[in-house]
Amino acid sequence: MNKLAEILGIRFPIIQGGMGNISNAQLAAAVSEGGGLGTIGAGTMEPDEVEAMILDTKSRTSHPFCVNVPLGVSPYGKEILSLVLTHKVPVVSLSAGNPAPYIPKLHDEGVKVIVVTGSVKHAKKAEEAGADAIVAEGYEAAGINSPFETTTMALIPQVASTVAVPVVAAGGIADGRGLAAALALGASGVQMGTRFIAVKEAPFHAIYKQLITNAEDISTIIVGRGLGRIRRLLNTPYAQKLLDEERKGISLSDFINMTAEYYHKLGALEGNLKDGFLNAGQIAGLITDIPSTSELLERMVEEAKITLESAKTKLF
Repeated sequence: MNKLAEILGIRFPIIQGGMGNISNAQLAAAVSEGGGLGTIGAGTMEPDEVEAMILDTKSRTSHPFCVNVPLGVSPYGKEILSLVLTHKVPVVSLSAGNPAPYIPKLHDEGVKVIVVTGSVKHAKKAEEAGADAIVAEGYEAAGINSPFETTTMALIPQVASTVAVPVVAAGGIADGRGLAAALALGASGVQMGTRFIAVKEAPFHAIYKQLITNAEDISTIIVGRGLGRIRRLLNTPYAQKLLDEERKGISLSDFINMTAEYYHKLGALEGNLKDGFLNAGQIAGLITDIPSTSELLERMVEEAKITLESAKTKLF
């Protein structure tokens, strides 16, 4: 059995990435019901919002799901981790901060811990701290990215060669070929965000889904590089506004304000492209349909099997 799937108690080694304040129980539960690991991203939400989402998710699925806590972003990290224990959420993913102080208590309560990293150094530290699995996220990924700008294909084999715990590849994956490639590079599974925007159960604005399915390979851009706050977005009017402000010398505090979750929600949930932004990874150009979540997961696994078999014939 796949080591990652065995540890997390899931059918397929496919994890939904945390989506910050646009997270929802509907999609998280659909991913878990489909055999993957659905995720609630705490983002900057207040504890009562996250708690309501946890309870809603539990009412929709009896399968394992995850809560992602971005430690350096959420002002309520400790409170949300307390809710995880109260409601017996089986899996937590920790990102954007030092996970070491939190892992022992989570393990004491039987919670599996995934740590999101963007470098070999941080992956090693996460393993030393007791992480059960490590998500290694490449520069292709949507949203906030590592300043190291290491691509997924370069990052995954280096991390997999360094740590013993299962590695999950993130960034630039949307189909079974990506899953097969990740496995070939030494990962035990994948984490996807952009692909899960364009599924039937995802309650995001139709404009967001349409832009994803109409995207090309060059439809995303990077903002915030000059400020050390790299973020990958769809190239929309608001994204261009951010670039213009960077060129004018926007301050870090003003940039942080302009990329707050309020503007994320305006874009993703209301389809307001003038006043809000849309996270998207480079793989958006590969996404052309809007299947059900279960259909997507089943299709990915079958395609991965075919791809790996086909690769043997191409090698010899």
